[in-house]
Amino acid sequence: MGYLVEMGELFLAGNYKREPIAFIRGFGTRLFTEDGEEYLDLTSGIAVCNLGHTHPELVKVLKEQAEKLWHTSNLYYTEPQTQLAQKLVENSCGDKVFFANSGAEAVEAALKLARRWAYENFGKEKNQFIALYNSFHGRTYGALSVTGQPKYWEGFEPLVPGITFIPANNKKALKSAFNEKVCAIIMEPIQGEGGVYPLEKDFIKTAKELCEKYKALLIFDEIQTGIGRTGKLFAYEHFEIEPDIMCLAKALANGMPLSAMLAKDEVISALKPGTHASTFGGNPLACAVALKVLEIVSDPLFLEEVRLKGKIIKDKFETLKEKYPQLIKEVRGLGLLIGIEFHVEVKKIYQKLLEQKILTTTPKSNILRISPPLIISYREIDFFMEKIEEILKILA
Repeated sequence: MGYLVEMGELFLAGNYKREPIAFIRGFGTRLFTEDGEEYLDLTSGIAVCNLGHTHPELVKVLKEQAEKLWHTSNLYYTEPQTQLAQKLVENSCGDKVFFANSGAEAVEAALKLARRWAYENFGKEKNQFIALYNSFHGRTYGALSVTGQPKYWEGFEPLVPGITFIPANNKKALKSAFNEKVCAIIMEPIQGEGGVYPLEKDFIKTAKELCEKYKALLIFDEIQTGIGRTGKLFAYEHFEIEPDIMCLAKALANGMPLSAMLAKDEVISALKPGTHASTFGGNPLACAVALKVLEIVSDPLFLEEVRLKGKIIKDKFETLKEKYPQLIKEVRGLGLLIGIEFHVEVKKIYQKLLEQKILTTTPKSNILRISPPLIISYREIDFFMEKIEEILKILA
């Protein structure tokens, strides 16, 4: 056990189940430990470092901004923040942007906006939310309250009232849940923490139609799926609908703390001075980095590569599924957000990969999640798949 691991165990809170590994630097898809060991990172810090670690262009703009301005407060405008807001609006279905620091904060802002919008337009009785089972939206009380996994609630109840949960892709339950008191429905286009379960296009389309019928808002949580992860800049583009509110974070600034809530003009106009705020939200450092991230990721050729790489990985796993049907149950996902569901617990597979210096995540006991930096090379994909097949051969 290295020095940093020992110090971490002594002084850090125990709310994370950490591996006894301490990283001190990274470059591209690789991370390096205090002992000099090299790991292939197929997690991207949980879908955060879409452009990998210490991307030279991002480091350059960060250094340049660090010599100009770090913070002013949101009582004033700054150049990086206004430019980033413009870039996000020009490339999305949103009309205006609110910046915060984390995904949970973006979700909190979306929930508050939905209730405020409904209050101003229809009165205080229209305050109910619909959310999906197996979803994950964050750890703060509002975000936790619309997270449809009771294991995260334990010890923290009572939660925020007024939430109705329904199964994903169940149109009958969806229709039954809607009424005049619903102000919004919140959903992830792909349930990432739930095990990489994409929502069906028809389910999302029906939700949008019901929102229009009952004068409610459709909130898309794109915290994991946004910024190129699925092969589109935003995942809603796969489903041929536009949400009224969209939450972004994680990959927006490639690891710098930054989140955003985008909304239509007629909705976000409910956020008047004093209704919501964030001290550090949209700070110049993070916004400068995010501008460069969007410039790189929004390139159609870059996004086409993401789709191709994702298809290659999925196709290779489908081939392995045919060879090892007793082990692999299903392969799911879009772009480079991929979940492999097994008939067995994946702890051994995860540990074997870790021994081979490959980092993955396990959102559920039988699911392995792959979310590598979008810049992963075809050679690295081949290397990973070779190691996976070696492990499956042993387990078969």
